[in-house]
Amino acid sequence: MVGNTAIGWGDADDESSRKAIHAAMDAGINFFDTADIYGLGHSENLIGAALGNRSDVVIATKCGNVARNEQFTTDYSKDYLIKACEQSLKRLRRDTIDYLQLHTARLQHLQNGECIEAMQQLQAEGKIRYWGISLNTFDPFPEATFLMDAKLGSGFQLVLNMINQRALPLLSSMQEKGYGVIARMPLQFGLLTGKFSTETVFPKNDHRKGRLTPEIIDRTEHDLNAVWKLCEKYNCSRAALALSYILSHDAVSTVIPGIRTTAHVEANTTGLFRLEAEDLRLIEEENGAAMEALMKDIQLLG
Repeated sequence: MVGNTAIGWGDADDESSRKAIHAAMDAGINFFDTADIYGLGHSENLIGAALGNRSDVVIATKCGNVARNEQFTTDYSKDYLIKACEQSLKRLRRDTIDYLQLHTARLQHLQNGECIEAMQQLQAEGKIRYWGISLNTFDPFPEATFLMDAKLGSGFQLVLNMINQRALPLLSSMQEKGYGVIARMPLQFGLLTGKFSTETVFPKNDHRKGRLTPEIIDRTEHDLNAVWKLCEKYNCSRAALALSYILSHDAVSTVIPGIRTTAHVEANTTGLFRLEAEDLRLIEEENGAAMEALMKDIQLLG
């Protein structure tokens, strides 16, 4: 919690998290994404303790979101970002961060230039290998256009899932210009796993409490009825369908569904496949308008 604002996913157990990280490695996962604001540094500490400075993993983290005086704010000044990177290196127990992302920096921050100077300096000093930006969830992404036009950075993290398809028009440009793409929120806070019902109650320290209302859960089930039938065609779980949908786009470099338990690892790595073109059209064209309307209502809830 930051003040009265939930930024986590409810109670978590560190031992379960460590087991999940090692299970992910055993399952062939070698990319781990976190941020200094997650658990106010605790997530980085966990990954650092579990993986350390080993060279067979790729570690990505983010900076720029800050908790000060029990308030959630941002700081993209050059001095702060350099300091934040150094603190992340210590928590992660690494000599170099493979990929550092500006955490939802906006266009005015990029135009100001300090955050770009910080990233370039950190890269020149060998403290990071590559840098990019984790884009805001809902906007038309002017930050991506700015960086691509200026040929700055190496990649983008963006929201992409069967409900939130707003980033789709950008994928081809990102791929053509050589940028990597990390797809986040592939399961829309778990909404696309099918494990929630209108009776689900989220704890106070879970950010989904005010977002995944019974009405949103019920509407998702109804609006995705035709899409869920694809699970029968592919003999897969809803989570596998949701993840496979994203990975069926060649521009996507990796997807980060999130893991807290070994069960999550198994669910997120089992039965993945490539969707046929007609099924991509079903999700994006035939069902796109309904999903955009649903996304707007989710957006209004924060």
